[in-house]
Amino acid sequence: MTNFSVSDRLLAGVIAAVLIHICTLSPVAGQSADLKKDAIAIDSIYDEALVNGRCYSWLERLCLDVGHRLSGSKNAEKAVTWTKSVLDTMQLDSVWLQPCMVPHWERGASEEVRLYLKGTKPAVLQALALGGSVATPAGGIRAEVVEVRSWEALDSLGEKGLRGKIVFYNRPMDPTKIRTFEAYGGCVDQRVTGASRAAKYGAVAVLVRSMNLKIDDFPHTGSVIYDSAYTRIPAAAISTKAAETLSAAIKEQIKPEVSVRMSCQTLPDAPSYNVIGEIRGSEYPGRFITMGGHLDSWDVGHGAHDDGAGIVQCMDALRLLQRIGYKPRNTIRFVAFMNEENGLRGGKEYAREAIRKGETHVFAIESDAGGFTPRALTFESADPAFDDKFQQIRGWETVFESYGIRINKGGSGADVSPLRPTHAVLSGYSPDSQRYFDFHHTADDTFDKVHRRELELGAATIAGIVYLMDRYMR
Repeated sequence: MTNFSVSDRLLAGVIAAVLIHICTLSPVAGQSADLKKDAIAIDSIYDEALVNGRCYSWLERLCLDVGHRLSGSKNAEKAVTWTKSVLDTMQLDSVWLQPCMVPHWERGASEEVRLYLKGTKPAVLQALALGGSVATPAGGIRAEVVEVRSWEALDSLGEKGLRGKIVFYNRPMDPTKIRTFEAYGGCVDQRVTGASRAAKYGAVAVLVRSMNLKIDDFPHTGSVIYDSAYTRIPAAAISTKAAETLSAAIKEQIKPEVSVRMSCQTLPDAPSYNVIGEIRGSEYPGRFITMGGHLDSWDVGHGAHDDGAGIVQCMDALRLLQRIGYKPRNTIRFVAFMNEENGLRGGKEYAREAIRKGETHVFAIESDAGGFTPRALTFESADPAFDDKFQQIRGWETVFESYGIRINKGGSGADVSPLRPTHAVLSGYSPDSQRYFDFHHTADDTFDKVHRRELELGAATIAGIVYLMDRYMR
């Protein structure tokens, strides 16, 4: 990092921003020489974030004043109002609400899952109904429980081994995967489609081991998707500690039983909104750079890492660009997407409107991997010329070198993915992921689990890559 004081860097950032508009560069020519000026401007972004960042205080208010905010809920309505009120204070060129209809599922009374072993009192297994699950009958369900660790094992048991029983999916996340999202991807299918695949063979309910590398007693909820070809049966996640207990019991006793009682329900779709704020481009107001996260969360905890962190980081990234005096060439938008967790309605509506209006999207970045220390930025695009563009983008890695940020090809994010048909370059903000699944979709995803400095570094990283994309990408 260049050795300047905070005030010197902020001034240098303003000067660099002015120089940008005095001498507009082509995407490649002169880029290497001018990256030195960019480094000064980006240093000023990081300094402003770490000295005067707003994202942490905003997250505190979102978590403690609004709380969890499942699509269709009163808290989701409060979150929309809160987000718009913050954007209204930022002196943006436009702030508005984009309507979308969202699913409305309610958990109801707390779930009750118990294990029955011969000669002992029933043991409570910590559980959460999966989002979208149907309820049990009023008296609950009690049946023999059968453990499976693979689809092959499920299919081999078939109707003879599963009819009238509760299926317990116990395929854990692979601890050898350093990229924990890869480990998550290796087992989340049993949560998403496990209920229908078990119902095919006559099972009456399913329990799923939580998607977590840690052994604790916090169950992890998440979406279940039913196949209309089969009966909808109740589906719940149990904590990893409960999964270990249940697995051991199945090995030790013949035909242990489990009871499940849930009162969740799906209501008619409800009206909601994406919340959007933008700074209009000085040269190309009809070209758009989008950054954002999802405003909704599951209905437990505060939704702090998932995805309150992404929301406040991207709002602060917009403010950071203002603070260094940067005047964007393209229009830069912040979008708080609604309903990523159980429908992606907000992301789909945003892309549908963009395509309908013929908007040109240059770049879109999503922060939805927690508020941890930044490690990388990943990029993808359906543009046939993306390989050439990526080589250009990768050349910017030197600017982020002192902050430990790598630039790689890879996935972006669920809410920006519907923009793929526009051929925009899409990016995912990738912080350190080792602790993310300790909190993901749990009651433990609370404000106190977020570290201020880590959050602020993320906001600066997002602002930095938006700055570069705005400067150079055509």
